[in-house]
Amino acid sequence: MTTTVITKTAALRIAQAARALADVNAGAFAAKLGDNLGLPITEEKLAKVTVADLKLILSGEETVEPDVDSASIKLAVRYLWGEAGDADNLPPMDAYVDGEIPGSLRVAVASNTEENLDGHFGSCPRFLIYQVGRNDIRLIDARSTLITDDAEDKNVARAELISDCQIVYVQSIGGPAAAKAVRANIHPVKVPDGGKARVTLQRLQAVLDAPPPWLAKILGVEAKSLSKFSAAEDD
Repeated sequence: MTTTVITKTAALRIAQAARALADVNAGAFAAKLGDNLGLPITEEKLAKVTVADLKLILSGEETVEPDVDSASIKLAVRYLWGEAGDADNLPPMDAYVDGEIPGSLRVAVASNTEENLDGHFGSCPRFLIYQVGRNDIRLIDARSTLITDDAEDKNVARAELISDCQIVYVQSIGGPAAAKAVRANIHPVKVPDGGKARVTLQRLQAVLDAPPPWLAKILGVEAKSLSKFSAAEDD
């Protein structure tokens, strides 16, 4: 298709969605989307496609196997929305064995793209999982949130997905979701401006030796800012 009927970004999203659907023919898939959405196909139109819409579009089509699973369809919709477009471009994971970095924290980062902190807790397609110590930051896992889509309470399911983490960094999180994270013993930290995940984690790393009260509680140590009061009480 030419650029007059589909934008470059939309074409990339369609190709990624087609691959998620067991490598269906991207051209035929794009043509069917064009029939249903109207031309030109734009990112704005793709962002409005729902799971129900995609199931209807794929119904009975020769380009798709009839037993395409619902998880693949949901992932394809996320590709069409542009929420999972960089899922195949994650940086390599760092080797890590539990206990290898004494005194370290396990931290989740809500991410939409690459190794960035740019996701909302309730809608990010994945959480990047880091082990953060005083002298080391390692990316040890990337967890897709796709498995939480069918949960009765998605925010509870997302908290359970990262339940081994002490902290979750997000660009945004609602009050009820934050409360559910806290109930799972995960401290949510909002960074509205987002940015590179490792830059934010380097800031965390820099205060591990003199942690603020909230972080001291997580680490199980006394906050430096409170130590002078303890000393005064001992006098």
